[in-house]
Amino acid sequence: YKNPDVTKREITNVLNQYRDLRPKLEPFVFNNGEQRDLLNLEGTIPVTYRGNQYNIPICIWILDTHPQNPPMAYVKPTSSMQIRSGQYVDTNGKIDLPFLREWRHPHADLISLVQILTMTFGDECPVFSRVPPRGGPPPYSTNSGVGAAQPPYPPTGAVGSSSGNSPYPPYTPTSTSGYPGSSYPNPPYPPSGYPGQNYGGTGTVTEAHIKASLKSAVEDKLKRRLRETFAQAQAEMDVLKRTQTDLQSGKVKLEKMLTDLEEEKTDCEKNLFLLREKSSEVQEALRKIENEDELNMDEAVVTTTPLYRQLLNSFSEEQAIEDTIYYLGEALRKDVIDLEVFLKKIRELSRKQFMLRALIQKCREKAGLPPLA
Repeated sequence: YKNPDVTKREITNVLNQYRDLRPKLEPFVFNNGEQRDLLNLEGTIPVTYRGNQYNIPICIWILDTHPQNPPMAYVKPTSSMQIRSGQYVDTNGKIDLPFLREWRHPHADLISLVQILTMTFGDECPVFSRVPPRGGPPPYSTNSGVGAAQPPYPPTGAVGSSSGNSPYPPYTPTSTSGYPGSSYPNPPYPPSGYPGQNYGGTGTVTEAHIKASLKSAVEDKLKRRLRETFAQAQAEMDVLKRTQTDLQSGKVKLEKMLTDLEEEKTDCEKNLFLLREKSSEVQEALRKIENEDELNMDEAVVTTTPLYRQLLNSFSEEQAIEDTIYYLGEALRKDVIDLEVFLKKIRELSRKQFMLRALIQKCREKAGLPPLA
């Protein structure tokens, strides 16, 4: 199937509402001899006809191009039933509704088709009970359900020639299993022929009778059209409701996305504002540095208290002595100075460095700083 998800969803909706229908996968032979395995829904649908409820056996074949093309619906009577041809059902059981001729997806679906069949058959029952020979079994028992054997359909070629629509499924002698039984008792089907009317004891048809008959026929036709139109409108409403739900969900998602974008935009504007401020500060600092004279490194660092000034000066002097001792060692190694001068200078610098380190340690204790490692 070209659209398996849509087909599966529509079949599931039908089976959830009409429990007596069963899905099957069977071969279908077209007029040109081509054979395909197609799904069909076979079983019964409940129909209320003149105050009584009947189970009408039907079979709906679903094409592999569903839902772009309409399904094919048939009435499949049992051996105790006979097809009553009418406005929407021919003598071979082919169902032809305006709903099928005007099939448009997504406004039309399988559940809408079954609902329209239920209402249409409620106005014009497509089957009636066979009249058995005298002394034979009753035409339709309330306990027999619709599980009787099914008569074979006409050959494919004959059916195709009698109707311009798609052919009937081929008859296979082995598929004579009955339809699933109903959960409630079924009253007998309407008797053969259309019910007659009693025009009085004289049996004379008057003008009033003809007017009443025409009026009744017009009313029935209008009711059928109204019910079919209502069912189609209801199906369209269901589709529109589902579309509205999807649109509402999409609207919520779009609103959330817009809110997130607005928040990100606000954050970006804040960061851009801070970046411009910092850039202005950097530019101002650069201009000041360019306009000032040469910077004195001794005056660049200013301490907050005399204790910190003493600590800074002692640390700087101690580091300078450390560098001096290193360079004196390099001078001794290169024979720039002799050993006696080296030892004399090292002794003086070491004594001074010791005193500076002791002073640094004392200042750090007074300032509450941790001792040096």
